[in-house]
Amino acid sequence: MSERDDGLTHLDPEGRPQMVDVTTKSDSRRTAIAEGCIVMKPETLSRIMEGRTEKGDPIQVAQLAGIMGGKKTADLIPLCHALPGASVEVVLEADTSLPGIYARATATYAGKTGVEMEALTAVSVALLTVYDMVKAVDRGMRVEGIRLLSKEGGASGSWSAAGD
Repeated sequence: MSERDDGLTHLDPEGRPQMVDVTTKSDSRRTAIAEGCIVMKPETLSRIMEGRTEKGDPIQVAQLAGIMGGKKTADLIPLCHALPGASVEVVLEADTSLPGIYARATATYAGKTGVEMEALTAVSVALLTVYDMVKAVDRGMRVEGIRLLSKEGGASGSWSAAGD
């Protein structure tokens, strides 16, 4: 398996998809943090904050869904390595200034490949779960701003959105 001259490691020299060979890499502790939000009507956020939603607590369910989603990333994203033992933490907070819910995910793993996709997937799944749980009262909600905030570890070292 060889890398292309243009640096696209998921494509072979003929342009066909390939799994990146990480077997020669050294294990290292890797951490990635991602964020995003779901914007909704103020009334929808009030219902969530007051516990007046028909399907249960969207924050709690979305937190669990985000963790599960982060751990299932390799099943969702083609050519993404499975990371057994990875840790995924998801925090959701009501934010009246949006108005909506802010989500932040931290993925940690000790191994040969990064966890950026796990953190991004966790945030995405968490926010989509909020949408699903309250869409009956607000179909116009918008999932926005999903992005990587930082990553640490591996050969490329640390990166932060503040420094891009």
